[in-house]
Amino acid sequence: MIKIRPSRPGEGARAVEIWRAAVDATHDFLTPQDRQAIDEMVCGFLPQVPLWLAVDGKDYPMAFMLIDNGHMQALFVDPDGRGTGIGAALVRHGLALHPRMTTDVNEQNAQAIGFYEKMGFKRTGRSPLDDQGRPYPLIHLEYQG
Repeated sequence: MIKIRPSRPGEGARAVEIWRAAVDATHDFLTPQDRQAIDEMVCGFLPQVPLWLAVDGKDYPMAFMLIDNGHMQALFVDPDGRGTGIGAALVRHGLALHPRMTTDVNEQNAQAIGFYEKMGFKRTGRSPLDDQGRPYPLIHLEYQG
């Protein structure tokens, strides 16, 4: 059974583990140099920000979501939990809080784009660079049911 709850102090290291495993499983388009630079950035902020966690029956985090002012900045699922509904449960939780939630997805991550479109998100635009100015185009999405 999936439970969603706010993160607690001390769970940042697990969030970084989830992020690393998920990125390694889904972001094969990143250059090794960019992957390392992004890892360093993520390690610097992820443990300090409030997250929504999806936890298993033993309260062990399996996925996380970061929402800032109605924009989903991050949704990452441990590869062992992919396809089990954990990501969808987190998105539904976010939509209950922010009915017109937006997010950005790397254009090269076709599985993620398909996931969000299946959840009811529609494409609203595209940027040729990611938020750090790297050559990883972003697809902008907004929930429209």
